[in-house]
Amino acid sequence: MRNTLPAAAAILLSLGVPGSAHRLDEYLQATIISVEKDHVQAFMRLIPGVAVTAIVIPSIDTNGDGIISDTERQSYAQRVLGDLSLSIDGHPLKLRLGPVGGTGIGEMKEGLGEIRIEFTADLPRGNGSGRRLIFENHHQSRIAAYLVNCLVPRNKAIQVTAQNRNEDQSYYQLDYVQAGSRSDPRASLGAIALLFSAGLVLLLRLRARSGVLPRMTANELLEDKSKC
Repeated sequence: MRNTLPAAAAILLSLGVPGSAHRLDEYLQATIISVEKDHVQAFMRLIPGVAVTAIVIPSIDTNGDGIISDTERQSYAQRVLGDLSLSIDGHPLKLRLGPVGGTGIGEMKEGLGEIRIEFTADLPRGNGSGRRLIFENHHQSRIAAYLVNCLVPRNKAIQVTAQNRNEDQSYYQLDYVQAGSRSDPRASLGAIALLFSAGLVLLLRLRARSGVLPRMTANELLEDKSKC
C-alpha cells in the first residue's frame, strides 16, 4: 500500500494536469484516500504554481535560508494536518502523520516542486454495515485548488457505494458498505462503475480548468481498476 498511494496520486494529477499545466496562481492539493477495515490511509501532493510560491515557500522555509530542512518539512506537514478534518459516521478521527517528502525550493520556484504527505487514522468499530467517511481540506483555501479521490478497497468485504464532493472539492464524502452486510455480489461491479463515472466527471472538470486533454483514454482507465 505504501507504493500504491503515491502512484495513484501521481496518476490522479497526470490524468488532467500533466507537467505544470495547472494554473500558475493556484496551490494544487491532490489527496488519495484508501479505506481499510480498521483504518484510513491517505496520501497528499501539494504543488504550488509559480505565482503563489511567494506565499507558500515562506510558510515552509520558516528561517528563510533558502533550504527546506527535514524539520521544516515535518513542521509544515503538521500544520497542513491541522487544516484537515476526517470523520466516520459523524465521529471525528485523529490524524497521524506518516512519511513526509518533497523537492527543494529551486524546483518550487520553477513550478515543478511539491510536498508529499502521508497520514493515517484508526477507525472505530461501526454499528452497522453502512459507513460514511467525510474528509475536509481548508489548507491555504484562498489560493488552493483541491482534488480528492479514493482507491478501490483491497478488502473485498468493503464496497464503496457513493462519492460526493462540493464544487471546489474541499469537502469529500465517501459512503461504503463493510463486512457483515448481506450485499448482492454484483454490488462490487456496481461500485466500480459508479467510481469510474465519478472519475470521468473529475477528468471533465480538470479539462475545463487546465485546457489540456487527459493522457489516458476511457478504455485505458477501465483496464486499470486500481483507481476509482
